[in-house]
Amino acid sequence: MSEEIVEPLEPEIVEEDSTPIEEAQEVDPLIQMAEERDAHLLDLQRLSAEFANFRKQNERRNIEVVGRAQAALVDQLLPVLDACDLAVGHGSQDVLPIQTALLSVLEAAGLEVINPIESPFDPNCHEAVLREEGVEGQEQQVVEVLRHGYAWAGQVIRPAMVKVRG
Repeated sequence: MSEEIVEPLEPEIVEEDSTPIEEAQEVDPLIQMAEERDAHLLDLQRLSAEFANFRKQNERRNIEVVGRAQAALVDQLLPVLDACDLAVGHGSQDVLPIQTALLSVLEAAGLEVINPIESPFDPNCHEAVLREEGVEGQEQQVVEVLRHGYAWAGQVIRPAMVKVRG
């Protein structure tokens, strides 16, 4: 047999394995990317919420502007309605179809006629220009409408000119 020379095993000096350091370096970029992703997601959510709020405010403003423009147009048409009322009051029935058509279109768009006969006097909706004596302690009551009042979208654009008793 041949003799093999066996050299005694020297204990190997094992340096620290570099694998944990490499893994730590690999994990850090993953954590960093996850944090960046979360930050971008929060920014996107915040921006989306701000845009939704902006859109709602813009819609509200547009509705208000359109409402004011419509109210201004109706305000300019009130003398036409007054002229129709006076003509019908003087017996001209030829104007009645025009008045009816104009009123029906404006009422469908949001015009309200304030015609408060026999209702309590309300200074927010009525303008008292004449007054007759009534019973002491009786509530003021509208007895005659001299000029119709009008409201647009719930707001009085012209109070009714009335005669009040009380």
